[in-house]
Amino acid sequence: MAGFKLSAGVGLLGLAARSLAVPAPIYSEPTTTFSVPKITAVVEPVTDVTSHGTYTGPSPLTTGALSTSVLAPSVPALPPGPDAYKYPSDGQLHAPQPAPYTPAGGVGTNGSAPVYRVLSDFDYQSIALALHQEWIELDLFHWGLATFSVEDFEEAGLTAEDRHLIEFMADQEVGHATLLSNILGPSAPNQCTYNYPATNVHEFIDFCQKLTRYGESGVYGFLNHLNAHDVGQLLLQSITTEARQQMIFRQFEGLFPMPEWFEVGIPQSWAWSLLAPYISSCPENNTRLIWQNYPALNILNQPNPFRINGSYVWNETTDGGYANTASYQDIDESDDCTKSTDVGASCAPGITRNRSMPLSYPGRQVFLEWDEPGKPIGPNNSYVTDTQAGAPKFAAWVSQLNVTYSPLENIQGNSAYTVQPDISSFDGNPAINGTIFLVLTDEDLYVTPYNLTQLNPHVYAVGMYQSG
Repeated sequence: MAGFKLSAGVGLLGLAARSLAVPAPIYSEPTTTFSVPKITAVVEPVTDVTSHGTYTGPSPLTTGALSTSVLAPSVPALPPGPDAYKYPSDGQLHAPQPAPYTPAGGVGTNGSAPVYRVLSDFDYQSIALALHQEWIELDLFHWGLATFSVEDFEEAGLTAEDRHLIEFMADQEVGHATLLSNILGPSAPNQCTYNYPATNVHEFIDFCQKLTRYGESGVYGFLNHLNAHDVGQLLLQSITTEARQQMIFRQFEGLFPMPEWFEVGIPQSWAWSLLAPYISSCPENNTRLIWQNYPALNILNQPNPFRINGSYVWNETTDGGYANTASYQDIDESDDCTKSTDVGASCAPGITRNRSMPLSYPGRQVFLEWDEPGKPIGPNNSYVTDTQAGAPKFAAWVSQLNVTYSPLENIQGNSAYTVQPDISSFDGNPAINGTIFLVLTDEDLYVTPYNLTQLNPHVYAVGMYQSG
């Protein structure tokens, strides 16, 4: 059969009109006769941590957060900058274009080569916090796979392919830790040893989904405040992977994978408060962090996602504050949603699950207890919990785009209750949904996602709430 060539613009229908013959398809077979140079970069040396548990070593020689002279008790609240309303935002172009198809403006768009290094104390301390988060995730994922047997995972409904995904997520953390270590240089924090509030696969998965939530949200909170925007670009490309990890752990837990319209960002001190209690010890002379460690907020009736009626609970957490990890102990089989096969009741691992009984709801009484400041915590017990706030008066529900306050009721010493508010970010989107943050404050200060750190001087205690 004579060969032919289709000219540009000649369609298959035109070809069919001229001939009924159809050319035989040409298949491409794989070949190994060609070779290309392999391009790679060396990853940060990683060793599996062999010790886990609470810190039992000597008293630390250095305590408290890293500090220099402090200029003021808080950063003053100021009005918007003088140019905040200058740009007309009318869809027209208002300045010459620096290049074809390129609008004027932007940061880092003048052609200067990026330099991926921190440019301020704020940058360094933020990236160091993120690196601690990557290190603990790397160890946590490996720890769970090593601690619990194949039978344990399969009893929880997680197959060999699911376990391989957890292993792959650990591999992702090697890359993230290498990236951030290279950005910080020789003084970057090293791997530590850790202590996890989980005694079975279900609790391991719940802690993973909470840990990845505050890891993700902790970066969202500072990402756009970095002086080094080029570093922020690299961090953005790693934290989006973290967001996918958090959603996967929700699916492993039988939770609806993404019950919110917007993800939430939190200040670095909140993220460090939630992370540090699970770090037992770090190598000598490991770089210290500046961030505050707030006292823990324990939610006495924290919703339990392993129950069919997840809101009907009391004291069902494993760690007594901070992450408020769900306990999978003493659940009757009739109320164990991991064993149910009924639609609306089952919380077995799955792509998505709808619950007939919500984990929480507007109007729910939420009972709280909180610690006093002054508790040694974190690596080598070398940090100390602290607060600048007065006595707690409000619960701040921090979720999506909202910070909403509800008053504390029946305050007795370090306990009280509050009522879950009924709010939406936009119509049809309940603002309080998913794995969110609940903090106690002495004032109902108006803050928004970009200036949430203004709330820090008023925060007394920090915790996580499983609202959906």
